Amino acid sequence: MNQPDRTPPQAEHRAVEILEGVRLAFAEKGFDGASMQDLARACGMSVGNFYRYFPSKAAIVAALVTRDLAEVEQEFSQIINSPEPMITLRAALRQRIELDQCGGDGQLWAEMTAAALRKPELAEIKRQMETEVTRYLTIVFARVCGISAEEARVKFAPHAILLVMMIKASAMHRSHTPEEQGHLTELLIRTVNRVLDEIESDGPKG
Repeated sequence: MNQPDRTPPQAEHRAVEILEGVRLAFAEKGFDGASMQDLARACGMSVGNFYRYFPSKAAIVAALVTRDLAEVEQEFSQIINSPEPMITLRAALRQRIELDQCGGDGQLWAEMTAAALRKPELAEIKRQMETEVTRYLTIVFARVCGISAEEARVKFAPHAILLVMMIKASAMHRSHTPEEQGHLTELLIRTVNRVLDEIESDGPKG
């Protein structure tokens, strides 16, 4: 019997190492500033070998998004299956906002967002990621409100999109002083909680 194709563990591990090297190169030179040669050098590879893994920057972005979505899926699975999904979601969103404000990949995603305005293939990858995160959020809202996933999508998709917009913008923004950043972060968290309060108010009563 034929066995399904699987990526060898060594190749998978190497791909992860390459993506980490790519992130460092982007952080140093910027998304547009880093050439494929720069990226290959950061990963300790020849350009020819690097192209075997990633033939373009769009392919790199797709790989980064795929890896990030795998982490998102795992996190949302824990939220959805928790005894108190809304409490767990609030805590997860707060942690995400605070983590992004401490560094994270905000600058990288800001540059990718700018590049997406010029390159349709990057815009499509970005759209797919945001659509998937929005879908996971509406699944959580369905569980909280005791309605179907489709009902939650129709009713709360704008809420989910707004949450994605706010958290993405927060990751890309940097204030002039730590004090200003702290005030902004707390304001953002309060605003996120107000959106979630509105959704929760439609949940089961009694």
